[in-house]
This record gives sequence, C-alpha cells and structure tokens, in this order.
Amino acid sequence: MHELSIATSILKSAEREVENCGGGAIKEITLSIGKLAGVEIDSLKFIWSECMRNTVLGNAQIVIFEPEGNARCLDCGTVFGMKKIYDSCPGCGSYFKEILSGKELKINKLIIE
Repeated sequence: MHELSIATSILKSAEREVENCGGGAIKEITLSIGKLAGVEIDSLKFIWSECMRNTVLGNAQIVIFEPEGNARCLDCGTVFGMKKIYDSCPGCGSYFKEILSGKELKINKLIIE
C-alpha cells in the first residue's frame, strides 16, 4: 500500500510549512490527485486518520480534487480524455502520447490556525 508513504510524505511537507510559518495546526488541506496518478483515494482516506493522529494534520479537514486524465497524441495531434494510463488515441490508435493532466499529486492549499 503505497498510499501510506504518500500520506507520510504529505505530512512531512505540511510539518515543514507549519514550521516555516511559526507553528500552529492545520485547519484544512486541499490536495490534487489526478485520476492517472496511481493513487487509490479510498485507501488514502482509510489510512489518513490513523497516520495523522497527534500531528499538525490531526484535526484538519481534507479536500481532494481528482483532475481527469488528458493527453495529446504524438502521431496525429488529437487531444483526448483518458481513463487509464495505457489508453490509445481514439483518432489513430497510437499509444504515443503526451500526458497533459491527470498525473498530479500535489498540495494545493494549507489553512493554518
């Protein structure tokens, strides 16, 4: 379950930001986790409360945005939506593509008390 390592990485980043701001607890955290990022959102939510207990994120509300996957075909230039990382171009069937969105895994916002 790599969601545990993702959660601990998020925690470390949040702790650094709190320290840079002079302390406090985080009231809200907003994340972007793209649909092609390979993260099981339900698994992340499942381990979140245990992982964050007695930390700066212990009482934080978590908001997660899940950007859709989009790509541009490198053979024909078609821009298309993707459900899975290995989807082919609907225009020409090529698997060669540039992923435009959907692989995000980032902290968008922290609200610190």
